[in-house]
Amino acid sequence: MVSQSELRGALRRFWGYDSFRPMQEKVVRSLIGGHDTCAVMPTGFGKSLCYQLPAAMLSNETVVVVSPLIALMQDQVAQLTQMGIPSALLNSSLSKPRQAQVINESTEGKYRLLYLSPERLAAADTSQWLRRVPVSFFAIDEAHCISEWGHEFRPEYRQLSRLRAEFSERRIAAFTASATRRVRHDIIEQLGLIDPHKYIASFYRPNLRYFTIECDEELQQKMLLAALRCYAGENVIVYAPTIAKVGATVEFLERNKIPALPYHGKMDSDTRRQNQERWMSDEVRVLVGTIAFGLGINKAAVRAVIHLALPKSIEQYYQEAGRAGRDGLPADCVLLWRRRDAGLLAYFIGLLTDEAEKERGWQRYHDILGYAESKACKHLQICRHFGEIPKWKSCAACDACGCELAWSPSTPKVEKQDGLKTAPLSLVAASRTELAEKHASAEFDPELREYLRQWRQETAKQGGMAAFIIMHDSSLDELCRLRPRTLSELRRVSGFGERKTELYGQQILDALQRFQDGARASVLPPKTRIRKKKQWGEIRRAAT
Repeated sequence: MVSQSELRGALRRFWGYDSFRPMQEKVVRSLIGGHDTCAVMPTGFGKSLCYQLPAAMLSNETVVVVSPLIALMQDQVAQLTQMGIPSALLNSSLSKPRQAQVINESTEGKYRLLYLSPERLAAADTSQWLRRVPVSFFAIDEAHCISEWGHEFRPEYRQLSRLRAEFSERRIAAFTASATRRVRHDIIEQLGLIDPHKYIASFYRPNLRYFTIECDEELQQKMLLAALRCYAGENVIVYAPTIAKVGATVEFLERNKIPALPYHGKMDSDTRRQNQERWMSDEVRVLVGTIAFGLGINKAAVRAVIHLALPKSIEQYYQEAGRAGRDGLPADCVLLWRRRDAGLLAYFIGLLTDEAEKERGWQRYHDILGYAESKACKHLQICRHFGEIPKWKSCAACDACGCELAWSPSTPKVEKQDGLKTAPLSLVAASRTELAEKHASAEFDPELREYLRQWRQETAKQGGMAAFIIMHDSSLDELCRLRPRTLSELRRVSGFGERKTELYGQQILDALQRFQDGARASVLPPKTRIRKKKQWGEIRRAAT
């Protein structure tokens, strides 16, 4: 049995964190205890740590992670390597000699984590060499992809059902952010999980404010501009339904003096990655993307996610909208949809030839259209969709419950429902006020943040990696607040474990000293200068 001090020690040593997020420790203990596990945790709850921490504590065994995206695997391996946890990936992006090397080193037990795509795992020769790898357990990321009822079903995931037959003595863990009760049951059945420990986090995100507005093209553009001007200097994601709409939206914003970056699946991988990195490192605050953007994105301070069309399902919307407000501060999730969106969804469902697939399509269609048209509490609708039955009836954090968009005078006012519960209202309002006040009181010099942000960016470019791999925004902000003067003080900054402190600690202290001596960033964006009490006061007022 692993002790509390051992777990917390590993968490601090590798990740630089002092405590677990909700549910993480329970999942970690389940895996260390040798149980099959199914964990459903919303975006931003730290699912990856749940299987990475047990792997980091192993000495001669390997956790095999099945992940759907090459870019996501590359980022995770890079981050783990920075933390001193031996890791590797195996996919088509590697040369043949490098693939052979990874396979050979895997069979020797060199890696604590080995990332494979589902296609690679299904390859004819994989089972043969994988049997020689000292596998501790399999971690299936984005496990909803295995279910035909999942919103992102991928046929190659179905082949993962072979794992139980071929590696019957190894435990299996399934992770997903968005799975209904039906999908959860399907995941467990398809993977053949044996008496699995199930961990289902609440789908209620009290700091998110949901707004659903039916509009025409002209109103949609006006509201988008109003929103982005209101969030000037903050990070925003805009989801567009097509590649053409992405391009048109970026051009529209540029004409209106709002810098924005496009992101879609047809871009070459280098451009896609460059745009993602520029947004992640705050060079450009607005990213306009298709559904191709977002999986594995770990950026906490996103103040709004705006959809310009009706998504295909509530699961898709929940996952994408949930990329807002991962820092716990108030954030807006705005769906600006047009009636024609529903017609287009219906048209494409009508083209399906498989009757079972068509049935599932129509079910999702009715669910998401019902969500968009309903006058009921948005938070409550989402929770009930995923099988959670909250005790409260209204949230005070959506348009149906009387919450209004501060930046949109044209937003229809909605009367608060009868029987609005005082307790949930007070709790939600108080939690938002507390979070906003906490952020406002812990101010830092914006010039220092920009100086360190540029240091991080240049250091990342020299190392050929993404800036967030060096440190996340939350660590950057805390660094600016604490201004450590020694390596031991730096270790108190969240996100700085032993290895990361060894790699960058002295460089950071030197950068802080240069700033103290008068050095400044090469170019300080005007919007960054105003991130002080006035701005957080506005957020605080909006929260209440």
